[in-house]
Amino acid sequence: MVRDVLVVIGAGGMGRAIARRQAGGKHVLLADFDEITLRTAADAMADEGHTVTAAHVDVSARESVAELAKTAQALGPITQIVHTAGLSPAQAPTAAILRVDLLGVGLVLEEFGQVVASGGAGVVIASMGGYMGSVPADLEAALATTPTDELLNLPALAPDALEPGPAYAIAKRANHLQVRAASVPWGERGARINTISPGVISTPMGRQELSSAVTGDGMRAMIGMSAAKRTGTPDDIAAAAAFLLGPDAAFATGTDLLVDGGVVAAFLGMAAAETH
Repeated sequence: MVRDVLVVIGAGGMGRAIARRQAGGKHVLLADFDEITLRTAADAMADEGHTVTAAHVDVSARESVAELAKTAQALGPITQIVHTAGLSPAQAPTAAILRVDLLGVGLVLEEFGQVVASGGAGVVIASMGGYMGSVPADLEAALATTPTDELLNLPALAPDALEPGPAYAIAKRANHLQVRAASVPWGERGARINTISPGVISTPMGRQELSSAVTGDGMRAMIGMSAAKRTGTPDDIAAAAAFLLGPDAAFATGTDLLVDGGVVAAFLGMAAAETH
């Protein structure tokens, strides 16, 4: 029996939560760069009775992403694709953040845009950081129009010109633009693609950011100003992904769903108040 294929790239907290929620009746292709994280997540899902194939992937290498897309296509019709892999400022230097969070998203959109089934849907995990940085208009235009394989050659993205925090914000803003552009070729195949921009989520990455001497105080301040007054959970993001991947979002593509507990609303409201 050939089953629809659910591809989840990134086997961390959000990836695992989305995979569990969406896995029923599907063949799950779970991919990650970290072999231990990947095997742990795949074994846990298999123990729960799901059909799972595990695959190593380096999202910053086109050949690796193309091979993953080929593996997925061999399993059956690819109806759902979820890209959660990413690095945060507390985890990695600028160059690595740009390779994974910017280039990696572009490669996944292109390679899986060639194999996604008609009626399929994809979700890319971006970040509320894409709303909070200041990206110059000329750089935003370049991020939206530069071919994927040339993105890291943009002068404004030179690693020695950017700290990890601004690099992360630029990459996540670029994710919104990349998905907006990709919605056209995906649509030609009868498929949809959207982003989710999480706030502070209680995953290993989120907890590392909260404990960081560089980012922790700012993250806690953002939680304090938000309407929700709490960190989000991976299940909060999985619920948003279920909506965007499902039939109730059939008319939504090329757009972003902000799931941040109200942080960006409070931040922008405060900024507006300060200008008056």
